[in-house]
Amino acid sequence: MVRARLFGIVRSCLATACAAFLLAPATGARAAEVTGAGSTFVYPVMAKWAATYYTKTGKAINYQAIGSGSGIQQVKSGMVTFGATDMPLRPEELQAAGLAQFPLVVGGVVPVVNLDGIGAGQVRLTGALLAGIFQGKIVNWNDPTIAQVNPGIAFPDQKIVVVHRSDRSGTTFNWTDYLSKVSNDWKSSVGSGTTVKWPAGVGANGNEGVSLYIRSVKGAIGYVELSYALQRKLPYTALQNQAGAYVQPTRDTFSAAVASASWMPQQDFYQVVTNAPGANAWPIAGVVFVLMPRAPNGNGGTKDALAFFRWALREGQADAAIEHYVALPPTLIDQVEAYWGQSFKQGTSPAVRSVGEP
Repeated sequence: MVRARLFGIVRSCLATACAAFLLAPATGARAAEVTGAGSTFVYPVMAKWAATYYTKTGKAINYQAIGSGSGIQQVKSGMVTFGATDMPLRPEELQAAGLAQFPLVVGGVVPVVNLDGIGAGQVRLTGALLAGIFQGKIVNWNDPTIAQVNPGIAFPDQKIVVVHRSDRSGTTFNWTDYLSKVSNDWKSSVGSGTTVKWPAGVGANGNEGVSLYIRSVKGAIGYVELSYALQRKLPYTALQNQAGAYVQPTRDTFSAAVASASWMPQQDFYQVVTNAPGANAWPIAGVVFVLMPRAPNGNGGTKDALAFFRWALREGQADAAIEHYVALPPTLIDQVEAYWGQSFKQGTSPAVRSVGEP
């Protein structure tokens, strides 16, 4: 009864916290022409970019972190200028919806735990262990399979509380895509997507909601974007990569994960970088993609949105680094800007302009 009551309190607190998080606009957003919605994964850097950009230009960007799935739905229905998603759409789906897609920034999904006496990066996990835990097959922290890869750590006799996303989430897509690549059992029984039928655990809304839930419950494990783990002081784990090395989630290991990516503008940059090769590659790196209508949809703001993204790509690297994201390489930025000129039209002119251009 006490446990159920505690969970009820946590759920209530999370609902309030997440609502405030989702509804809080960027400074000056009431007058914004540019509106966006989607990924909570990208929210920390998007918020920082929007604040810096407003200071420099006086132009506001109103972004609501409601999850990749809802962001995709809103941009498809013309409710916002752009959507942000950690799950790229395939070219055929983009064509059917009249959308263009381009990468914006790289980050990483990290396992986080709440265990007494355990600090960041101390616990080692493998893909097989994560699949077993999230399937409800490994249920206690002192399970021998966990101890086997963590010599020297005395795990408590404590039930594992699995926390996953309850909303349609690009973070969930990258997490489950990775598990599907490293576990045939997971692939056949659960699969991948922005939402799945979870075999075990409790759900929370957004990266923020998952972070708060894990922080509130001893023995909990879940997955969030790295910035949320650091902000909430949640210990992340080391994770074994495809090369067999146990790596830490850092900007360097995120960069290593995308080093082998092959970016093709003619395929609308479709790319998933989970379980990437490379001795130093983080196994669950994720790319944030922007979705925008190729033709005006009545919502307006296309030129202003592209000016903002050009500024973010060219001048926002310092803000991205502060929030533990990785900027795109210059050659890829060149490809993205060329893609804009071919993809976005207003009348007979490409809907692209530089920052400060009227």
